[in-house]
Amino acid sequence: MVNEQNTASDEAMDEPKNPQKQPEEEVLQAEAADAEQSENMARLLEDARAKADDHWDQLLRMKAEMDNLSKRHERELQNAHRYALDNFVKELLQVWDSLELGHSAALEESANVDKLREGTELTLKLFVDVMNKFGVEQVDPAGQAFNPEFHQAMTMQPREDMEPNHVVTVVQKGCLLNGRLVRPALVIVSQATG
Repeated sequence: MVNEQNTASDEAMDEPKNPQKQPEEEVLQAEAADAEQSENMARLLEDARAKADDHWDQLLRMKAEMDNLSKRHERELQNAHRYALDNFVKELLQVWDSLELGHSAALEESANVDKLREGTELTLKLFVDVMNKFGVEQVDPAGQAFNPEFHQAMTMQPREDMEPNHVVTVVQKGCLLNGRLVRPALVIVSQATG
């Protein structure tokens, strides 16, 4: 039995070791690892491409939305410019109608001056109400201290009954639009005498 073991171990020793077999397995393992790494890289690349495509799609949609928003704002701005006075004009139409009625009444031979005055006063009140509704105010500084920001002096007038630099007469009323001066009041200003 010992003899048989020796023979088997001698045979095993007599068999030449295959040096090609071990590197071939390593090559196969390396190739398998390379193939797995290539598959991983291909998956990562495909994921990156999918994300890039998704981001590109989002960018294109965002650009289209911005273009649409810009066009809509441009249209709204054009309409705001075009129709900004729409409500103002609608309110003024009633003043226009009232003026035309007053003018027609004044042309009649049997025109009543008192009724014409009354109609004119009502029309003027209507006009002032419309202007105030839209932020238009008159600057009527009679008796007030002269203010060069809102008044334009036409001339100076020596006055004993008024303090110097006060408005004696308003030649033409000024106008404010929402607190901003549109037209200064043309005034005559008092001057100290002697």
